[in-house]
Amino acid sequence: MKSFVAVPENSDFPIQNLPYGVFSTQEDSRHRLGVAIGEHVLDLGAVKSFYPVQYHDALTSTVLNPLMSLGYEAWSEVRRITQNLLQEGSELHKNTNLQQTALVPQSSVQMHLPANIGDYTDFYSSIHHATNVGIMFRGKDNALMPNWKHLPVGYHGRASSVVVSGTPVRRPLGQTLPVDGADPVFGPCRLFDFELEMAFFVGGPPTELGTRVTTEEAAKRVFGFVLMNDWSARDIQKWEYVPLGPFTAKNLGTTISPWVVPVAALEPYKVDNFPQDPQPFPYLRHEQKFNFDIKLEVDIKPAKGASTTVCRSNYKNLYWTALQQIAHHTVTGCNLKPGDLMASGTISGDASDSFGSMLELSWKGTKQVQLLGGESRKFLQDNDEVVIRGHCQNDEVRIGFGTCTGVVLPAKPIRIGI
Repeated sequence: MKSFVAVPENSDFPIQNLPYGVFSTQEDSRHRLGVAIGEHVLDLGAVKSFYPVQYHDALTSTVLNPLMSLGYEAWSEVRRITQNLLQEGSELHKNTNLQQTALVPQSSVQMHLPANIGDYTDFYSSIHHATNVGIMFRGKDNALMPNWKHLPVGYHGRASSVVVSGTPVRRPLGQTLPVDGADPVFGPCRLFDFELEMAFFVGGPPTELGTRVTTEEAAKRVFGFVLMNDWSARDIQKWEYVPLGPFTAKNLGTTISPWVVPVAALEPYKVDNFPQDPQPFPYLRHEQKFNFDIKLEVDIKPAKGASTTVCRSNYKNLYWTALQQIAHHTVTGCNLKPGDLMASGTISGDASDSFGSMLELSWKGTKQVQLLGGESRKFLQDNDEVVIRGHCQNDEVRIGFGTCTGVVLPAKPIRIGI
């Protein structure tokens, strides 16, 4: 396939990708559905007449939820028609007037959250990350908790504080325990961290409470993937998480990239699932490959200084697949809704430069992470910008996710009793 829209070399958005997003422009503040192609956005509402009428409401919505709810077969048809529209010789290619309306430069758009996120679940699916954290806090002989290789560990996060890339995140205030055995103190988080993650949006019609989704059915429930930075206040979490787990240390903000890359675009980059030993329970087993060679990297850019890549990891490092995450999430009968967001947890590799958090890169603050220009970090400082990128690459095509960015703003003081 060759697009009539120019696609620069090494672009994240060739015609083989076509990720979905929600955008507006300064001239038109309406939120609209779009598809990224090269350096442009195809306004799906402007070309709705090329699609079957039953899809028109979804294509002219302000969020992706209606499209997500249509299901796998509809996604495949919409994608096929979109690719045909963007190919050389298409009806859109011949209609230069329509192109002026339907193709919007990415440089002129503002991106928004792609969906109304009803529920957000964060898993803990990277064996290297879980092992590293376990060694730090429990020792090498007790690194993984007894349940870890038997089920995808996860917790329900705060959907309302999921924000789109480019939204600043403020350093949180909270209770911490700087000295074990002493009284807790209240103040700004001192151990602020990023977490390199990916997440997927759930699609298909809503499921009913009391039903479950099998691993076989789950493959048609994954609408697409985004990059994620699940910001973490390590010192606040250490004090508050016993006995119920993360709370205010995680609800301060979670950043996702604006473009949702469909599973169909990732098919050429499938790799074997991570070997699992012991074999999981039957409801978690599947033969289908649902692991992907997605190269990931994290940069830190101080307010004054150069950007430094501090982590290079890969999605294929995840022990538990998205299909197993869905199957486990629903084995109790928990219902799903289109637009639900499920995250991978921190994605770390087995090499020290592939660790997906400052907690690991600085090994719990015992060593400095060097930045270009002579600066160093153990954890994030105010006004640091964190940039996450991801892409797949073969000899023919690059499929990218764009960027997931956020700047750390200083904590906002509060005056107790006023």
